[in-house]
Amino acid sequence: MFQYKSGGFYLSENVLIEAEKFIRSCYKELNKTEKEIEERLHQIQQQITEFGYYEHTKLELEYGAKLAWRNSNRCIGRLFWNQLEVIDKRHVETEEEVFEALCDHIKNATNNGRIKPLITVFLQKHLNKSIRIWNHQLFRYAGYETTEGIIGDPDSTELTNYCINQGWLPKYGRFDLLPLVIQINNNKPKLFDIPKELIYEVPIYHPDYSWFADLQLKWYAVPIISNMTLEIGGISYTAAPFNGWYMGTEIGARNFADEKRYNMLPQIGSLMGLDTNSNQSLWKDKALVELNIAVLSSYKSSGVTIVDHHTAANQFKKFEEKEMKIGRKVTGNWTWLIPPVSPATTHIFHKPYNNVTEKPNYFYQKRPF
Repeated sequence: MFQYKSGGFYLSENVLIEAEKFIRSCYKELNKTEKEIEERLHQIQQQITEFGYYEHTKLELEYGAKLAWRNSNRCIGRLFWNQLEVIDKRHVETEEEVFEALCDHIKNATNNGRIKPLITVFLQKHLNKSIRIWNHQLFRYAGYETTEGIIGDPDSTELTNYCINQGWLPKYGRFDLLPLVIQINNNKPKLFDIPKELIYEVPIYHPDYSWFADLQLKWYAVPIISNMTLEIGGISYTAAPFNGWYMGTEIGARNFADEKRYNMLPQIGSLMGLDTNSNQSLWKDKALVELNIAVLSSYKSSGVTIVDHHTAANQFKKFEEKEMKIGRKVTGNWTWLIPPVSPATTHIFHKPYNNVTEKPNYFYQKRPF
């Protein structure tokens, strides 16, 4: 395979192929002329020849990030892909500047509860330069390993242990927000606590069960994914945190209900007076529904954007219809698109999806810890 070499950095011909595929597709959707396409491809080839890589224009970055959302097979919320706001922070160089940009992202995305779809893109990975955010999400609760079991979120134990070893002081609460762990290149990561004024959390109540408040559950308002790579036209952005808003089941049927997470169903079932010793009583199902009702009700009463899984499925159907009218095929991962509560009540459950990966897209990275 042919390779360009610049400053000791090799870039395979595959990047040129990916770049051309993206530019032709992107520019066509943006109604650019064939002349504009060819001129841009010539510029990209010159950049790669001279520097070993190329840089996206602001327009390409913005539309590429939106296309990555549209191509995300696991996401049920793609109807709103074109509403994604893209913040260009490719000029940022220090951990402190990254942290400042992440704080701006949190504030703008939270928007006093009216959640905005937002992505902040930092510099692309090239030569020896890269930025990594170690956190799975910007907001994530600590998980403490103790002799009496895990306190907090079991999904966060590894990062929690790392933070403690780096001098972060544990509080041993069930909902302690972890610091942001930011790494530039191969330097030692730096830890930053999220300012209290930016933390927007929702206490979980139930409209019918007064005892639900005694569980002292809460969850953060905005799910900002921060450990995935954004790939556009052969270029990788290893730090590109993005968010939509929550679908209720993500919190009520997974974060709170999973046995390997907060595992709240046995306690809720018992408080509801259900027969938790018999599967035939369907106590898990009853407790699960009430837990999800509590989440949806709490977010709504707190003025925080959230969507139930039935509405989300209907929105996905509209997305499919729009794509079909334009002549684009919808790809999807069925096992992720079906909601974890009452999936058979949605149209998604009853149809197949092609799980082929289209680019631009978001990809998982190997954990750095």
